[in-house]
Amino acid sequence: MAHPKHRTSKAKRDKRRSHHKIADKAIAICPTTGMPHLYHRAHWHEGKLYYKGKVVIDKTPTV
Repeated sequence: MAHPKHRTSKAKRDKRRSHHKIADKAIAICPTTGMPHLYHRAHWHEGKLYYKGKVVIDKTPTV
């Protein structure tokens, strides 16, 4: 079993644990669809994949 060579400081430990709160603030609204999504992430809406307000993939059935 691995053992740490040095003790982890309180500051380093707390910085690592602080990242769990980021998801609450990192919500954006798509200018095209008006749907909420995470920043810098593509999101699906009605069979289309949007990124930066543009359609990247269209999986709607064509007739």
